[in-house]
Amino acid sequence: MDSKTGVIVEHVSKSFGREQVLTDVNLKIPAGVIYGVAGNNGSGKTVLMKCICGFMRPDKGHIFVNGKQVGAECDFPDSLGVIIETPGFIPNISGYKNLKILASLKARIGKKEIRETLYRVGLNPSMKKQVSKYSLGMRQRLGIAQAIMENPDVLILDEPFNGLDREGVFQMRNLLKELKSQGKSILLASHNVQDMDTLCDEVHNMEDVWK
Repeated sequence: MDSKTGVIVEHVSKSFGREQVLTDVNLKIPAGVIYGVAGNNGSGKTVLMKCICGFMRPDKGHIFVNGKQVGAECDFPDSLGVIIETPGFIPNISGYKNLKILASLKARIGKKEIRETLYRVGLNPSMKKQVSKYSLGMRQRLGIAQAIMENPDVLILDEPFNGLDREGVFQMRNLLKELKSQGKSILLASHNVQDMDTLCDEVHNMEDVWK
């Protein structure tokens, strides 16, 4: 297997009862590529991402992240950053404290890296405001920060620009371009056609290609 290929999905299918959500999905996301998936709600974008992360098991097929088979050689892939659906945080503490708690689980980064990441997404690490008082855009920036703070090789981003204003979208697009230039493998789902046109090296529509 090519060590530079971050994600490989081979003949993956997934159903819930009689509803077939994914049918024989195949994709490859090498290093330094942003791969887009488009489709309406219910088209399977989020299910595909959850399968890649190990949160769901496909009925058929194989998924490899960083050379290891998800569900066989690892339950949750190493060096993976994720935003799927609405990021969840402890509401009555600050964003910095939330990230500090999350970072303590793997103990790979310290206060310096957390502060740098918050600045990187446009948040002040010294801000004492509780997350419950954050705007939707601030919460989304914090979600992006938790996904990238440990410098993962692979990013799985489901609608990462939700709630951001125009300036925020511009800033986060530039951040993804920067991460791509660093050799990250990025899978991006977005309803915004401009996001796909601006950022992605390749885009597939779930309904047209995989249904």
